[in-house]
Amino acid sequence: MTYFQSIILGLAQGLSEFLPISSSGHLALLQYFFGVNAEQVLPFAVLLHVGTLVSVFIVYWSDIIELVKELGAVIKDIFTGKGLRINANPTRRLGFMIIVATIPTAVIGLLFNDLFEALYLSLVSIGTGLLITGTILFIAERMGKNNKDVGSMKFRHAFFVGFMQGVAICPGISRSGSTLFGGLVSGLNKEFAVKFAFLISIPSILGSVIVEAPDAFEAGMSMSLIGPVIVGVVVSALSGLFAIKAMIKLVSQKKLIGFSIYTWALGLAVIIYGLVVA
Repeated sequence: MTYFQSIILGLAQGLSEFLPISSSGHLALLQYFFGVNAEQVLPFAVLLHVGTLVSVFIVYWSDIIELVKELGAVIKDIFTGKGLRINANPTRRLGFMIIVATIPTAVIGLLFNDLFEALYLSLVSIGTGLLITGTILFIAERMGKNNKDVGSMKFRHAFFVGFMQGVAICPGISRSGSTLFGGLVSGLNKEFAVKFAFLISIPSILGSVIVEAPDAFEAGMSMSLIGPVIVGVVVSALSGLFAIKAMIKLVSQKKLIGFSIYTWALGLAVIIYGLVVA
C-alpha cells in the first residue's frame, strides 16, 4: 500500500463514515480497484475506524463529558438505593437512549457477521446497498416537520434507530444515512436526529474495533506500512471532522438529494460493472 492509496482510503473513510454515502461500500470498492488485499491491511482498516472515532469525540466532546459524568451519577444512585431514575435529567435520558439503540446494532452485527463479510466480496451486493442508501435518503429528505427531542423520544424510537444502524453494516448502506432516516421516521427534529446518529456511532465504531482487533493483531503489520498507516489515520480523522460539521449543516438545509443522486448513480454503475465486466 502506497502513501497515495493510504491517503485516498483515509479520506474515503473519514468523509463517507459521516456523509451519507457508505464508508463500507467506498472502502470495499477502493480496495478492489487498488488491488489491496483486505486481510493484509486489516490493522489499517481498524485504525481508520479509530481515526473517525476521534473526530466524533472532538465535535461532541462536551456532550460526551456530560454523559460520562451522568454515568457516574447513575452508578451512585444505584448503590444508594435511588434506582436508575431514567428521567432525572435530559443527559441521563439521552444516555439510556444510546444504550437502547446500541442493543439491536450489536445483536445484528454478531448474528449476521458472516453474511455481511460475504456481501463485501460481491460488487452487485455493494451496488445494491448504494441504491438502498439513495432511496432512504430520498425519503428522509421529504419527511415532514418533526419536533421530538430527547424528552419526548421513546425507547421504541431509539431501538428503531439502532436497528437501522445494524442494517447499515451491509456494505453500501450508509450508517449515517440509515440512522438519520430512522430518527426522522421516528419524529425526531433534524438537529437532534443528527446528534443522536453521531453519538450512537461511538459504541458502534468502538464495538467494531474491539471485534476486529484480535484478527488485526494476529495479521500483524509490515514495518514498511507504518508511515502510510499513520498518514491515512490522520487523514481519516481530519476528513471525518469536516464531514460531521458538513452533515449538520446539510440536514438543516435539506440538501440530501445530491447524495441520493450520487449513491444511485454509483450503485447502478457498480452493479453494471459487476455483472458485465467483473
